[in-house]
Amino acid sequence: MTSIERTAYPRFKRLITARELHLFFSPSREEVEWAVVRTDSDGHQLALLVLLKSYQRMGCFPRWEEVPETVVDFVRRAAELPEGVVAGYSAEKTAKNHRSLIRQRVGVTYDAGQAARWPGRRSGRRPRRRTTRPT
Repeated sequence: MTSIERTAYPRFKRLITARELHLFFSPSREEVEWAVVRTDSDGHQLALLVLLKSYQRMGCFPRWEEVPETVVDFVRRAAELPEGVVAGYSAEKTAKNHRSLIRQRVGVTYDAGQAARWPGRRSGRRPRRRTTRPT
């Protein structure tokens, strides 16, 4: 049977290796500067960077309960934020704004009545993930 991480509903792995953290969740200097300009606090900056890297990896926005603490801690250290900074949103409006900023940065357009449009695809749709059938 296919592992849950390889299905159409992406999730974080239970155990994320140090290699995977560095490969998929290291924010570039440009991404950190982008987040600094668009946020007003360290907590929002961390939340924006975690959402950005998660979206780039999974193709969707995870719920905060689903994001492993190791990922949040790794992004915080990579962005050189203080030790006690907590990622999260107190207002849903800020979270919604950050999701829009991330879609704009990645180049995905989203219409409420239609599916998301991915750049570089003729159909404008997100490429499907292959799943194997259980035997």
